[in-house]
Amino acid sequence: MHHIIIGGGPAGLIAAETIRKLAPLDNISIISDEPEPPYSRMAIPYLLMGKVQEHGTHLRKNNAHLADLKVNWVQASVKSVNTATKTIALSTGVSTSFDTLLIASGSHPIAPPIPGIQSEGVHTCWTLADARHIMAKAGKGTRVLQLGAGFIGCIIMEALAARGVKLSVVEMGDRMVPRMMGPAAGGMIRQWCEAKGVEVFTSTKVESIEAGKPLKVKLSTGKTVEADLLISAAGVRPAIGYLKDSGIECLLGVLTDAHLQTNVPGIYAAGDCAEAFDKISNKTIVSAIQPNAAEQARCAAINMVAYSRGEPAKTELKGVTQINVLDTLGLISCSFGNWLGVGQAEGGEHVELNDITNNRHLNLQFKDDVLVGCNAVGWTQHVGVLRSLVEDQIKLGPWKDKLKTDPTLLVEAYLASAQGQGQWSGADDVRRR
Repeated sequence: MHHIIIGGGPAGLIAAETIRKLAPLDNISIISDEPEPPYSRMAIPYLLMGKVQEHGTHLRKNNAHLADLKVNWVQASVKSVNTATKTIALSTGVSTSFDTLLIASGSHPIAPPIPGIQSEGVHTCWTLADARHIMAKAGKGTRVLQLGAGFIGCIIMEALAARGVKLSVVEMGDRMVPRMMGPAAGGMIRQWCEAKGVEVFTSTKVESIEAGKPLKVKLSTGKTVEADLLISAAGVRPAIGYLKDSGIECLLGVLTDAHLQTNVPGIYAAGDCAEAFDKISNKTIVSAIQPNAAEQARCAAINMVAYSRGEPAKTELKGVTQINVLDTLGLISCSFGNWLGVGQAEGGEHVELNDITNNRHLNLQFKDDVLVGCNAVGWTQHVGVLRSLVEDQIKLGPWKDKLKTDPTLLVEAYLASAQGQGQWSGADDVRRR
């Protein structure tokens, strides 16, 4: 049997390790378009800050790990997948066949349609190669303009600020992290960043980039900003272009069932390119976070081995949720589940608490007596409880009204409600959360 995995990131690596445990004699190949051993993109900011060296971004410290597992590493990009013949065409001109296939090719940065976006001095911050370019150019006092203040953008911003650059950020949304935070929370994060010396433009677009040293960046406000380096962090998109005409069903990502199988038997997907069911919003979503990718990969790999043996699927994915915890220049914020909430006609209610003086914000979204989503800024002691209430869909009963009166009673609400429903194992569990 030959199991092929497209993508050498966390999902691809975990899938390969899982398959090898279950099928010691099967052939396993990972196809990756990057030359480095499997690494974590989320470690790149720590590399930029100087907190780790390049080897510290690697997912496994032994570079011979895959060779020891007898996993074949193929450095190439995938041109196309033929589901009828079960073959993959590679950029090297080689075609390879598979018995099962895992699509774990992740995401790629979006290139905004801005004149001059390909100019020298404009970089994304997505790969180790990108990080090397940025570290070579971004020193103390370097004028850096960052395009995008979403989740990824704020993580990059943290790393750039640590390098002592003179930083400006342009966000086309009306607030920072607009896909994670509501207006009050996004505004609070902006005020925090400005107090830290970051120039922030919201409701603003980059209209053009004039090449040169420095770059001249024209904004939609009419202002022109000079920059020695421009970082494009305008978002990412599932890297699945090679699946066009393959017959594999894709929406935003590769559509999967509860077993992580696509509409084509024997072909699975996991990680940032997979679209799986979210039990809270009751729809399929792409949840591009590493814990979800790891669990999807494990589940898919188990079922790939079962399929190769003619057996039924062995495990199901419990579901994915939208989970984001962000450190923006020392200000911790989080967003779980359906933070936008649901309408009153669907049983939706919410409560919001703002403490601007102390940079604290809390927004709880309910559907009937269940917390379906939330935003929090500065409430670090409640992050675990918020996540548990949302993910476990704990019925709050009378505690919903108590939380609407005082949203800070989260621990008390969790203990009383979870314990009553057999979802709490004791005080130690609460401390871990």
